[in-house]
Amino acid sequence: MSWVRTLPAAAAMVAALDMAAARPVLAQESDTLTVAEAVTMARQANPMLRAARLRADAASERVSQAGALPDPQFTFGLLNRPVGDFGRTDQQMTMNAFELKQRFPWPGKLGFSEERAAHLSEAQRLEADESEAALVARVKSVYYQLASMDRALDLMRGTRDLLRQFEEVSSALYSVGRALQQDVLQAQVAVAGMTEDITVMEQNRLAMAARLNSLLARPATVAVAGLQLPTAVGEIPSVDSLMALAAERRPALRAARERALAAEAGYRAARRSVYPDFTLRLAYGQRPEFVDFMTIALGINIPLWAGSKQLAQRREMQAMQTMEEARELDLYNETFARIAEQRAEAERSRSLGEPTQRRPASPRAEGHAMGNRLNAESQTCF
Repeated sequence: MSWVRTLPAAAAMVAALDMAAARPVLAQESDTLTVAEAVTMARQANPMLRAARLRADAASERVSQAGALPDPQFTFGLLNRPVGDFGRTDQQMTMNAFELKQRFPWPGKLGFSEERAAHLSEAQRLEADESEAALVARVKSVYYQLASMDRALDLMRGTRDLLRQFEEVSSALYSVGRALQQDVLQAQVAVAGMTEDITVMEQNRLAMAARLNSLLARPATVAVAGLQLPTAVGEIPSVDSLMALAAERRPALRAARERALAAEAGYRAARRSVYPDFTLRLAYGQRPEFVDFMTIALGINIPLWAGSKQLAQRREMQAMQTMEEARELDLYNETFARIAEQRAEAERSRSLGEPTQRRPASPRAEGHAMGNRLNAESQTCF
């Protein structure tokens, strides 16, 4: 009865070949959700991406504020009126006073403040781009995992059908004394095990579909249409080329550089905080019965407590500059480490996903390997 015991493996191979051949037909159905459509939907509707864009818009509005002069101050007063007769204007010191004051910061303070705000605004915009790139990578990852689950379910259901046929054949042969009872029991156990695996995979697919709907800003219960598996990819670029590409294009690295430049501009502005600001005062005194008065005055603020205020601010901004530069370096190192790790994972997953000459991959192992390969390859794209 050795031929009977080889039927499960043969059934798995036939199911795999049948489902693989049927996959291009499924990919052409009209209700297929392509990965490009999923990415477009996420970019248009994802609320977290929209929040990141609005945060960048808000930061851009702070640039002009940082470089603007303080608002001037206008004062009007009725001066030196007699208490007993407030309307009398025949006293020499009685006048209607008009005063205008404007504060002018020391040269360079506003310029560096505006430069700092501009760098922070650019950093926010780049961080919004990073959020978009992360969203796209997440959508692709979930999409391909879901697609690999669909293929694995097709293979597993086909295998279960063949196992059921094997069970029927074994039962028929056993009834006429041409098969052992253990062959029937093995077939029943195989069918039950495959049914359990299918149930678990179906539940995992429901959870993964809900995750994809969440990324697309759709209700979790919306049915996910048919998905497409990608064609075989070529050679994965080398680590050096991926690192060079990341250093040039990754928005998070460029945002870190902008934050470091913003901290440098903030420190240069803080160095000027010990220099006084100027206040120009223009006053006009109207005396109804005498010659009018006019006053022009220039004042400065005195940094009397510079040791505990302006100099402390300078040390604070210097520490902020050093911190942002350290963060930038750490992000570079972390980015390059992740590139090396994920490229190695992509190569490993692709190798595991390729068929071998010695034995066919089981539906469960093939689906797992395919999901790992697609997940790793989608995350190494920029």
